[in-house]
Amino acid sequence: MEYRELPLGFAMALAENPAAMQAFAVLGEEKKREIIAGTHAVRSKAEMRRYVDRLLTNR
Repeated sequence: MEYRELPLGFAMALAENPAAMQAFAVLGEEKKREIIAGTHAVRSKAEMRRYVDRLLTNR
């Protein structure tokens, strides 16, 4: 999966959190798609940051 395929808000939140970006990068394709699907329920920038932060705790 290419980063250009990511939803914009999710990609921006990942860019602001290098550790979360690394955690996302090592996931399998199916898990990445599952996480991306979850981004569609996020309604604010702050909520997206929290969603991305959880990548570090929900491994």
